[in-house]
Amino acid sequence: MDEDTRYEAVRSRDARFDGEFFFAVRTTGIYCRPSCPAVTPKRHNVRFYPTAAAAQGSGFRACRRCRPDAVPGSADWNVRADVVGRAMRLIGDGVVDREGVAGLAGRLGYSPRQVQRQLTAELGAGPVALARAQRAHTARVLLQTTVLPVTEIAFASGFASVRQFNDTVREIYAATPTGLRAAARTARRPATPTAGIPLRLAHRGPYQSAAVFDLLESEAVHGVEEVTGAPGRRTYRRTLRLPHGTGIVAVLERPGTVRAPSGAHPGGWLDAHLNLTDPRDLTTAVGRLRRLFDLDADPYAVDERLAEDPRLAPLVAARPGLRSPGAADPEEFAVRALVGRTASEGLVQRHGKTLDAPCGSLTHLFPEPAALTGATGPLGALATALADGAVRLDPGADRDEAQHALLALPGLDARTVATVRTRALGDPDVVPPGLDTPDSWRPWRSYAWQHLRAAGELETS
Repeated sequence: MDEDTRYEAVRSRDARFDGEFFFAVRTTGIYCRPSCPAVTPKRHNVRFYPTAAAAQGSGFRACRRCRPDAVPGSADWNVRADVVGRAMRLIGDGVVDREGVAGLAGRLGYSPRQVQRQLTAELGAGPVALARAQRAHTARVLLQTTVLPVTEIAFASGFASVRQFNDTVREIYAATPTGLRAAARTARRPATPTAGIPLRLAHRGPYQSAAVFDLLESEAVHGVEEVTGAPGRRTYRRTLRLPHGTGIVAVLERPGTVRAPSGAHPGGWLDAHLNLTDPRDLTTAVGRLRRLFDLDADPYAVDERLAEDPRLAPLVAARPGLRSPGAADPEEFAVRALVGRTASEGLVQRHGKTLDAPCGSLTHLFPEPAALTGATGPLGALATALADGAVRLDPGADRDEAQHALLALPGLDARTVATVRTRALGDPDVVPPGLDTPDSWRPWRSYAWQHLRAAGELETS
C-alpha cells in the first residue's frame, strides 16, 4: 500500500487494516489504528508507521479512544519465513524480555547488529523498542484488570526498574500508572475484582469460532484440556507450561460472525480469562493463545484469494473467516500428533506434572519432552530430538529445517509432519500429501485444507 491508499483506509475507518499499519497525527502527538472513530485528520498532518513501536519511537502517544496497542497483530508475521517474520514471532513470545537481544539473535542465527539493522530498516524500530511497546501493553492490561501493586506490575511486565516503567507508561499513554488504573476502574471495571486476568483477544474480520471449538473439542486431552457447554456457548480450558510458572486459561466461544453486505466486517474478540502463578508470563500466554486460535490472521486476504477458485468459492461463502488453528505448546502438539489422543492421555497420567492446585478436570501439565526420552520407538526419538534441540518448533524456528529434521526421525510420516508444520509452526501454506493444489491457493493452502475438511471433502484425522 502507498500512503495515499493508507489515508483512504483511515478516512473510511477501515478495520481490515487495524494492526497492518498505524497512523499518527503531527498536530496532536497521538497515533491510532486505521479504524479510529475520531475525526479524520488532514492528510498533510498524518504520518504512517508499520508498527506501534515505530510511532512511539517518533514521539507519539497511544490514542485513548481506539487503543492502538490492543489491535490484532499483522498477519505478515505468520506468513513470512524470513528473519524479520521469525524475529517478530519470537518477540511476541517474550524472548527479548527473557533472553535479551543476544538471545533473540542467537535463536535466529544472526548477530545482534544484523537483527537490529534488519528490523529497524523494515519496521522502523529495533528489537528493544518492539519489546518495550509490548511491555507497555502488558502493563496496561495488568493495571486495568488486576489489583496487583504497581511495583509488582512493573517487574511482571518485563521492565528492569520502576522508574523505567513509570517513564514508559507516561510517554506512551500520557498518564501515570495509577491514573490508568483509576480511569479503567471508573469506566468499566467492577467494584469487586475477580481472580485472574480477564482479557479480550481481538481479531480482524469474521471469525468462525464454531469450527475452531469443534476441532479443539475433538482433540481435547483429559487432564490437560476440556471443552464444556453447548455449541455456540462453549468454554475451552487448558493448562499451560510457561517460562516462569504455570497457567490455566479459559476462552469463550462467540457466535459465528458473517460478512456484512458491503463485504467488510469490523472484527471482534474472544473473551478469555487467565490464572497465572507468575504474572511475568502474561505476554507469553497471550501470544500462545493468539497462535492457537489464529487471531492474527487476515481473513480478507485469505477469503479473497481462495474465493477465486471454483472449487473453494462456495466453501468460502459458507464459512467466511475460517481459521487455521495453531497450537498452545508446539512440542506438546508434535507428540500428540505422533501418538494420538488416547495415548496422549496415558502419557499425561504417567509422566505429566500434577498441578499444585488442580482446577476441576484440569489436573496436569502435558509432559515435557525430557520426561519422555526414555520411551522406545518413534516417541523416544521425537522426544530426544525435541529435548536436545535437534528439532526446534519455537515461534522463531525455520520451518523448512524443522520439517526436514522431523522427516528424518523414525515413525513420522509425511502427513503427520505436514500437520505439525501447519499447527505447531503456524505455517499458513501447507497441504497434506496427495492433495493436488493449484498455485492460486498460495500462500493460504492451510486455510484451503481447513475449508475442505470442514466441508467433509478430506479426512479429519
